[in-house]
Amino acid sequence: MSGRTRVLIAEDHPMFRGALEEAVRSRPDLELVGTAADGRGAIEEIRRLEPEVALVDMRMPELDGSQVLNAVVRDGLATRVVFLSTHTESAMVFDLLASGASGYLDKTSSADEVCNAIAAAARGGTVLSGSIEGEVLQQIRLRGTGGETHLTAREHEVLRLVAEGLSAPEIGRRLFIEASTVKTHLQNIYEKLGVSDRAAAVAEGMRRGLLE
Repeated sequence: MSGRTRVLIAEDHPMFRGALEEAVRSRPDLELVGTAADGRGAIEEIRRLEPEVALVDMRMPELDGSQVLNAVVRDGLATRVVFLSTHTESAMVFDLLASGASGYLDKTSSADEVCNAIAAAARGGTVLSGSIEGEVLQQIRLRGTGGETHLTAREHEVLRLVAEGLSAPEIGRRLFIEASTVKTHLQNIYEKLGVSDRAAAVAEGMRRGLLE
């Protein structure tokens, strides 16, 4: 065992991907085990190589970063996902962290910052760029934790479509995701609302003000 953290990089821009590869290879505590140029390839390589950390661009061809994260969480993979992106909207970052991401970095981060974040995520930490940390903390304050129900943006979409009477396959087609992914979102919604079926989820969602 080398003791090094196994890293996969998913980035569609060749020059930027090359710079990240060089940064990871320069660190004695990190081991680059693979790369991918699109979201679908990222999922395939994560499943095949089982890296400890995947550094994932948020916007990629085929599937975006959030869909990569959803696949990792759905399949129960041990890989920790750290996002690297120019898109740093605090609400989106909050939702990704709530969905299981281990970190979110601005693409202006230095090579050392990126590598340190990978190492921290491998140790179980949650990492954020300093430029967005304050905004994400503000999101936490705005949303609060005092008994409020937090659904991710995608879970809100699924619950709204359930309320409209759509089936899991219909919701999948509407949101361009697999029906099995819809069912996973539904199970998460049931757990958060403390219910066991669709009708109860809609009723509880209305009671809590999650549906208009």
